[in-house]
Amino acid sequence: MRYAVVTTEIVRIGNSHGAQIPKAIRKKAKLSGKVSMVVSGGALVIRSARQPRQGWDEAFARAAKRGRQETIWPDDMRNAFDETEWTW
Repeated sequence: MRYAVVTTEIVRIGNSHGAQIPKAIRKKAKLSGKVSMVVSGGALVIRSARQPRQGWDEAFARAAKRGRQETIWPDDMRNAFDETEWTW
């Protein structure tokens, strides 16, 4: 894996700080819009932010093409606790 190494400076932005991401790096990392940041092993990792349930429509469509119609949960999940301990 080849890494592009760029040196930049941390600058003050209001009450926060930031660093400019050069266009070439941003395009190579496919960053746009909102991003998520995490510190891992002493490194700051910036990734495109995922939206909740992003990609679910495509996944369901692929599953439907494969004929997967069964549900994850059975229709009746009651157990002994429900019968003896729980009051509805």
